[in-house]
Amino acid sequence: MSKSSSLKSSLIISVYKNTKFLDAVMKSVEIQTFRDFEVIISEDGDSEEMKSYLSTLKTSFPILHLTQADVGWRKNQALNRAIQSAKTDWLVFIDGDCVLHPRFMEFHWKLSDKNSILAGKRIKLDPQTSDLLLNGELALEEMNKFIRQNSSKIKKEGGSFVEEGLFIDPKGLLGFIPRLRKMSQLKGCNMSFHRDAIEAINGFDEDYIRPAVGEDIDLHWRFEGLGFKLKSLRNLAVQYHLWHKESWTDQEENMEMMRLNQAKKQFVCKNGIKKLN
Repeated sequence: MSKSSSLKSSLIISVYKNTKFLDAVMKSVEIQTFRDFEVIISEDGDSEEMKSYLSTLKTSFPILHLTQADVGWRKNQALNRAIQSAKTDWLVFIDGDCVLHPRFMEFHWKLSDKNSILAGKRIKLDPQTSDLLLNGELALEEMNKFIRQNSSKIKKEGGSFVEEGLFIDPKGLLGFIPRLRKMSQLKGCNMSFHRDAIEAINGFDEDYIRPAVGEDIDLHWRFEGLGFKLKSLRNLAVQYHLWHKESWTDQEENMEMMRLNQAKKQFVCKNGIKKLN
């Protein structure tokens, strides 16, 4: 695969129809301090609304829009296609409802390490704060101050993980705090790794056809099985998760599949980037 010399990283954004949220995300992408990356819009579907939005989007980054037939949840297949299409070897993954702190990509690149899986978290915003962000009434540069001053209100109104929304400069007085905060689990909306790492486990397992477990928890134990370790980006690569009604499905089917694979120590999935069945 030919790599572009000017690009160092690929930002892969998982989306499904919601262009209003993606617009807020893309506005945050435009003000990133680190600039040497491409953007891949990984759509688990093929909506006219998304196509129309992206055709008029003004951006200073190269953008690739990948689509597939909308026939049920196949996010993992979309992500495997994004990996194969990426022009670089350092792959950053977010969801289309997670707005980025201006230094988000900077730390995903600065701390990149071929033997580590970089893992961050996100604050879940309450509806009111989410609307302020969506409507452009709250600047991203003001989020730290806003969250500090309104943490109780954000929690009271339905937000959560408020402490994860605070960016802490590692060179500042409180710079020791991110170094103390570890990650015990991988979050699919805020993670990055080298192409060699994801190819070693053969990518995302496409046997998962329900959201959640297959997007991150399954990756985590398979990465660890091959010797990769999580490196925390808490309070460094900060995300603001826009509020929406959660549509959780029962995870027992996903969990049972994962338990069977764990029992077999099947770190390399069969139905991934390559079809090994």
